[in-house]
Amino acid sequence: MKFHHLLTALLLTTGITPSANAISDNSWEDISDVGVISLIGTALVLPAARNDWEGMRQAAYSIGTATGVTLVGKTLVDEERPDNSDDDSFPSGHTANAFASATTLYRRYGWQAGFPAYAVATLTGIARERARQHHWYDVVAGAAIGGLSGWFFTDAFNDKVQLVPWIDSKGGGVVVSMRW
Repeated sequence: MKFHHLLTALLLTTGITPSANAISDNSWEDISDVGVISLIGTALVLPAARNDWEGMRQAAYSIGTATGVTLVGKTLVDEERPDNSDDDSFPSGHTANAFASATTLYRRYGWQAGFPAYAVATLTGIARERARQHHWYDVVAGAAIGGLSGWFFTDAFNDKVQLVPWIDSKGGGVVVSMRW
């Protein structure tokens, strides 16, 4: 079964649908929990299923680093959550782990695994903000932490074709490189 079929089946069986109109904060929190757990699980199980132990190690480093940086950020920055429950809002750990997992899947296995993983990571970040657990900037910071962690620790499994995003003060884009 292909990754995107597995992910679609998982989301459908858990009752998550993109057309969530007027749902409660608790439902958004459940969506974010399922999203991050699914991505972390996929980032660790997919390499094991392929006997790609190096990929599993890289995923563990990416996710572990994102978790560590997030915990340090939460300790150093006292930002109150939008629901006033505590002062651990900045940065979003769910989003950091979701994007570390998605970036690892993309870097290691290409866009076929990365595209649906980034979709779930984005949904996870949106759900954290909608659940009133984070401000938008907490989510953006978490995505940046996770994305950078994934890029730093993960090498391509098939390095013949690579897409490398870039950004500067005048714009951004994607560089495609091919080796033959």
